[in-house]
Amino acid sequence: MSDISDTFWHILDEYRTSLEGFERAEKLREHCLPGEATDVSGSASGSGTGTESCNIMAAIEAQFEAIFASLSRMESPSLSYNSRSTWDNIRYQDRTGLKMREDASNTVLKFDAPQSINRFALTLKVMSIIYKLVQSNTYSTKRDIFYQDTQMFGSQTVLDDIVDNISCMLKVPRWSLHVLATSKGCIAGDLQYTDTDGNFVDCSVTAGVLVPNRVEGIENLHSNAKFVLIVEKDATFQKLLDDDVCSKLAPCIVITGKGFPDLNTRLMVRKLWDTFHPPIMALVDADPHGMEIMSIYKFGSRSLSFEAHNLTVPTVNWLGILPSDIQRLHIPKEVLIPLNQRDKAKAKELLTRPYIHTLPVWGHELGVMLRKGVKAEIQSLSAISPRYLVDVYLSNKIRFGGWI
Repeated sequence: MSDISDTFWHILDEYRTSLEGFERAEKLREHCLPGEATDVSGSASGSGTGTESCNIMAAIEAQFEAIFASLSRMESPSLSYNSRSTWDNIRYQDRTGLKMREDASNTVLKFDAPQSINRFALTLKVMSIIYKLVQSNTYSTKRDIFYQDTQMFGSQTVLDDIVDNISCMLKVPRWSLHVLATSKGCIAGDLQYTDTDGNFVDCSVTAGVLVPNRVEGIENLHSNAKFVLIVEKDATFQKLLDDDVCSKLAPCIVITGKGFPDLNTRLMVRKLWDTFHPPIMALVDADPHGMEIMSIYKFGSRSLSFEAHNLTVPTVNWLGILPSDIQRLHIPKEVLIPLNQRDKAKAKELLTRPYIHTLPVWGHELGVMLRKGVKAEIQSLSAISPRYLVDVYLSNKIRFGGWI
């Protein structure tokens, strides 16, 4: 407990130094926001990058000021944010997807509670780092922050959760906190843009390119793509490129988050939708986990439900593989995989999601999967023919509208 207490007081001292007095910070806000009311979300009229930075700093200052006020009253300080650990706090909207309820319950981190004091101190530490980054208009990756003190954070996952919690607490988009996540997604096809460093990027190169780390800053997007294809796995993405999918189904854009999509890949899909309004289709394994990955693009995730309006793409359609395709296409039994208990539990849990009732055909496909008791990976189509995926399956599905 003594080590945590020392960390807490050290963080407060660091914050005081970074702030350099509340009066100077107030003058900075007045300079950035002359005659305007402070809006932490950055939605004030005439707001820009400078305004947004000032608003983020003001939100962090408010948290520390509340802590100082509690200490001055000889009370134990606390931090709170909307809880995303339960579906009870989440509601579904047709246009937005999974969204945090206005009356959502809170998670409270208390300085005097043994079970939360460590997370309380770490949250203050990360907020002080974010404050300095925003104040100096510099950026850092989550990985770099983790390696500043690996023993203090314990694991990268702990830091990732804290950054999300701070974003939720401050009501600020995570990508506005100047903390970047290294992109893992790849994109290929008919798309060109200028990145935040002013470099021209052409995604039509043979192997595609990595999704940029700062999607919100890319400019001058150009594309003649007729559709966007989201691919679940990197192995399938690479096979599609090897089979020349971008030429055979041209013009198109193909993107993958390499499994569960990272924030930047989700932002990129949303950026494409906002900019070009193309049909967007998902190619995933015919199993519960593939369906959940597709659902994240379309409906959002519980963990980032407070940012659903910036991340979800409600028009995403399920192109394949559909569980009903297994019998329809006579996929050989030897390449099918029996559902295990985890798969069955996930499928049944998906049937209870708040959005499933709006898509009965998705529910029907889940029912087919559970009744048949098998799942199929995208690669199973190669058992029919090595080039069946691109030359027949995708070509016919896209041409004749075989999506749901």
